[in-house]
Amino acid sequence: MAQNSPNGEIQSSNLPNFLLSVRLKYVKLGYHYLISNAIYLVIVPILVAVGLHLSTLTLEDLMTNLAMLKSYSTLVVFLGTVYFMSRPRNVYLVDFSCYKPHERYMISKERLVEKLTDIFDESSLNFQKKILYNSGLSDKTYIPVDKWIPSNFSLSSNQHQAKLVIIGAIDGLLAKTGVKIRDIGFIIVNSSMFNPTPSLSAMVVNHYKLGVNVITYNLGGMGCSAGLISVDLANRLLQGQANSYALIVSTEIVSSAFYTGNDKSKLIPNMIFRMGASAVLLSNRFSDRRRSKYQLMHVVRTHKGADDRAFSCVFQDEEEDGKKGMSLSKDLMAVAGEALKTNITTLGPLVLPMSEQLLFFVSLIARNVFKRKIKPYIPDFKMAFEHFCIHAGGRAVLDELQKNLDLSEALMEPSRMTLYRFGNTSSSSVWYNLAYSEAKGRIKKGDRAWQIGFGSGFKCNSAVWRAIRTVNPAKEKNAWTDEIDDFPAQVSR
Repeated sequence: MAQNSPNGEIQSSNLPNFLLSVRLKYVKLGYHYLISNAIYLVIVPILVAVGLHLSTLTLEDLMTNLAMLKSYSTLVVFLGTVYFMSRPRNVYLVDFSCYKPHERYMISKERLVEKLTDIFDESSLNFQKKILYNSGLSDKTYIPVDKWIPSNFSLSSNQHQAKLVIIGAIDGLLAKTGVKIRDIGFIIVNSSMFNPTPSLSAMVVNHYKLGVNVITYNLGGMGCSAGLISVDLANRLLQGQANSYALIVSTEIVSSAFYTGNDKSKLIPNMIFRMGASAVLLSNRFSDRRRSKYQLMHVVRTHKGADDRAFSCVFQDEEEDGKKGMSLSKDLMAVAGEALKTNITTLGPLVLPMSEQLLFFVSLIARNVFKRKIKPYIPDFKMAFEHFCIHAGGRAVLDELQKNLDLSEALMEPSRMTLYRFGNTSSSSVWYNLAYSEAKGRIKKGDRAWQIGFGSGFKCNSAVWRAIRTVNPAKEKNAWTDEIDDFPAQVSR
């Protein structure tokens, strides 16, 4: 997701100050999630109380009151059964890999403009140049240069690019984890714009010659937040099948989304999106806990598709001459703000410290129930997370989120550097963010990371992870490792 103004400058319209106008129903929804997912915690004190009471009784007491013993035994068995049946399985992130394309795909802004000179008229070319030079991208991002002419945007070239980035990411992950791909029970691939037949998930099965019992899913058309949707899907699948692995691959095939017309609302993605992919391995095996990096704590999904304005703010259509493109409407920033407001209001009760929740809740009740004219209390999400992995959709989006969430430059650094070095890699960008923090040696045991993604529909999704162990950058090999000392880089604002 990205947004620029018609003259090519970063759009000046701001996200709504969503923290100042929170709806009570979304707060209630967050507490509903908290209560429904934590009901098994209530059972533990009851079992402890029963156990303590039984420990005070003598053998003679128990023998003379067999009815009481049977009652206690039945209660313990019942509550124990409820506990183990209602307790969700822990899901661990064993490791992940972000694909780093070969240097032959690297392209500077100047070279990209040269490639476009013979494709667009002067007005469209100048518009894209302004977007590009205001984008916050460096001269070291990646596109399929050898295919970057309209005549080569064929199905076979898109399939070649898809296989290149997807298999590259998976191979990197398998090398890091040592897991045999035949041991993976679920495979989920998400790509918004390019969805051939056979599917991309089928391509993975074919490439690795997997068995007939592997369960695959292919998510398409779900935009830049699809990677976190895939995390939610994998989590739900792992809840239903014990001792399993789930592989998630997130990518976007940029050549399939390239637009060659002159509608300015469709030209913006040409300058922002770049090659990239991520592969993530999740496990619900307790034996994998010690070697895993993170545990999944929460996933909160928000879908605003019922609203026509939200549904159409990122929209692919076809022009009379057959040219396809993805339009970004002028309402995009406002829609994104509303979606994020809903998402974080639901997420707040799950992650904020009790002190923050109490102050926020009292303020909300005073304003919404008792109609008091008091200044609303704005929760400090920096007390809930040590790391913020915001989808690198564009410089304007990052600027506005930084302002509304009151984040420091240090907390925004992973997102800004991801946009600068790799561009908008769509749904995989939140993983490049996390990889940056790992390469910098910033992930410590117990740290919490918040991944935020936006996508067409319109959707805003969040995933919260807790670091199980400190990640030692000296033992890591990821897309940033070889050049991490060159960052953070100075980016013109």
